[in-house]
Amino acid sequence: MRPMDLVLERAGDAQKAGEGWLVSCPLPGHGKDRGDRDPSVSVTEGDDGRVLVNCLAGCETERIVPAWGLTMADLFKQGEGRVAYLSGNGATAQRSLDKSLTDARKRVAGADAIADNAATPPATMPGEYPPLRVAGAQAAQDCTLEAYAAYVGLPVDFLRSLRLKEIHYIDQWAVKMPYFDAEGAEEVCVRFRVSLTGKPKVKTRKGDKHRLYGLWRLEEARAAGYVIAVEGESDTQVGWHHGEPVIGVPGATGFQSEWAAELEGIAKIYAIVEPDQGGEAFWGRLAASPLKDRLYRVELDGVKDLGDLHRQSSEAFGDRLHDALRRGNHWLDIAETEAQERAREAWSRCETLARSEDILERFYETLRASGVAGERRTAMILYLALTSRRLDRPVSVAVKGPSSGGKRYLVECVLQYFPDSAYYALTSMREKVLAHSEEPIKHRFLVLYEAAGMNGEFATYLIRSLLSEGKLRYETMRKTPEGWGPILIEREGPTGLIVTTTMDKLHPENETRLLSISVTDTREQTGQVLRALAEEEISSPDLAPWVALQEWIEGGARRVTIPFAKVLAEKVPPVAVRLRRDFHAVLSLIRAHAVLHQASRDRDDQGRIVATIGDYAVVRDLVADLVAEGVDATVSAAVRATVATVAKLVDDEGGDPVSLGPIAEELRLDKSAASRHLRTAIGKGFVRNLEDRKGKPGRYVLGDAMPDDVVVLPEPEEVLQALQCCSVVGRDTDPPLPSEDWGEV
Repeated sequence: MRPMDLVLERAGDAQKAGEGWLVSCPLPGHGKDRGDRDPSVSVTEGDDGRVLVNCLAGCETERIVPAWGLTMADLFKQGEGRVAYLSGNGATAQRSLDKSLTDARKRVAGADAIADNAATPPATMPGEYPPLRVAGAQAAQDCTLEAYAAYVGLPVDFLRSLRLKEIHYIDQWAVKMPYFDAEGAEEVCVRFRVSLTGKPKVKTRKGDKHRLYGLWRLEEARAAGYVIAVEGESDTQVGWHHGEPVIGVPGATGFQSEWAAELEGIAKIYAIVEPDQGGEAFWGRLAASPLKDRLYRVELDGVKDLGDLHRQSSEAFGDRLHDALRRGNHWLDIAETEAQERAREAWSRCETLARSEDILERFYETLRASGVAGERRTAMILYLALTSRRLDRPVSVAVKGPSSGGKRYLVECVLQYFPDSAYYALTSMREKVLAHSEEPIKHRFLVLYEAAGMNGEFATYLIRSLLSEGKLRYETMRKTPEGWGPILIEREGPTGLIVTTTMDKLHPENETRLLSISVTDTREQTGQVLRALAEEEISSPDLAPWVALQEWIEGGARRVTIPFAKVLAEKVPPVAVRLRRDFHAVLSLIRAHAVLHQASRDRDDQGRIVATIGDYAVVRDLVADLVAEGVDATVSAAVRATVATVAKLVDDEGGDPVSLGPIAEELRLDKSAASRHLRTAIGKGFVRNLEDRKGKPGRYVLGDAMPDDVVVLPEPEEVLQALQCCSVVGRDTDPPLPSEDWGEV
């Protein structure tokens, strides 16, 4: 009888499920000790006729099979079950593996015999073994020290010298591989090799945190001036056997940036990159760490890893390895080559767009055609700010407005025009995540969809430091196997911030570091939104050229000179200290616009992009009033309308205070939007609320008189005229400015 027929006969209650069957679990403790009410044991047939048994509730196959009155051997055709073995180590290795697996098979067969009260293992030919366990859908095998030594091709005594030993791990034999500290005295982690070829091969002791394998041998690497980083313990042991300074990383994606500190003092880090997806992940983790400036990529010729190199030719191991090390490529050379290739490929997809004379206007036309109503200026500022990520001083933006005002939707729509590498979006974040996260933030924007996510004092401090200093340096205490000790966390910038909020003002220390834009909250804007939502034929724009444009910019020039920067600085009235920051933001936006249009801009003799008065004209049109409002040199149209409305209504009431309702009606706004406008006017002192009892309706009257408007950013024609005048007269027009060159990045 076929093994499958035998199992279905004994199990009963079988239901067809795909290419297999579902049967009832016979164990009374199944699930939550209520038994199997519905068939939940998967039974499938392998290509070799064996039966694979997997309880979806997690019951062990070794207990299920005897409860059916069967043995584990009944799941296989007589004489056909085998454990796969990687040949190539010679007859001695084969005999060693045969013996260890035979002993393990006898132990399992004995256990099955007790459970079944009659079973004996099936007869097999030499070198043929039935699988020793069936856990889920995969057979497992014991892993003894002798079998492991034969598999990796290393002497057992050498592995014992590394303090490897054979132990009984749960229900099978395994090899214990201890990780020691830098002194080689204390175990900081323990991993168990539980299988030679099955999955999982290695398990970590419960409660242990992964570490680098070979910390106690790093002094040899420092003396040699280099270390070879590999995946896993076996390749590390092979390298040590040949006298090479090797460090092991537990898994292709296991490297943690904080481990870089343990490799200080080693001039060169050679990473053996295996020719598969795991190898690329291994390289990616190392290349994203602080090691990158010392990192070299090494690919072995004709073999996958150090283990294969050793098995192929132990005698030539050293010569072939060092030949590969000499051919290794430095991370910077690889990064530059890859960036150039990406830029060339991106240019082929965005050339027509990149040569456009007004890319911002084309962007908004495309955005509007896809269903975004209004918000032209806000969308353009967001796009230009995100483009500034390539500069040393990105421009950060706060998008403010009432709930349901479309802030998040607008930001999300704009982000679609950028590659994922341009931003890192979060709904909120915990206090210290910015310091401890390994997500890259250099030349990238952090997008927070609600400012409440950064309201904590510590999160506010981290963001403020990142925006001001262009990097994070944060010292904290961390527990290590050696005890508690200080650790310095550094996050490399520069980084920009986009945040949406319903608040009128952010933390005062952060408010001055961002451009604040309010979404339109009028009834007319709401009508446009409703009509856009009702539109049935909204086009889906082709975003590929737009994403390609930004990818091309990432690999292109970013140094910009502004020939008129000093003339512009002279024309800006120094009305407030905050202008020192806001003027930097204006210059950065001019540079970003020039970078965006670099295909149609001249270059100077140093290869820098030359910004034009046209770049300034676009930026001034977008932010002139925002800059003036930020330094209280002018009052926004919304605040002026609100104050005028309060004045009119108070006058109509004979000087008595007015409430929110009439104000909202006069402004043609809903109460939420009108309340926001009033809070802004009150914050600036132009309106007062006479009601000081919480929860009571407001009683609004006029406050201080509004100031006359002051033009902060001059007209482009005025700057151009002054620039031409300076050029003709030849006089020195440089104003007294800080020592840095304002016109160049």
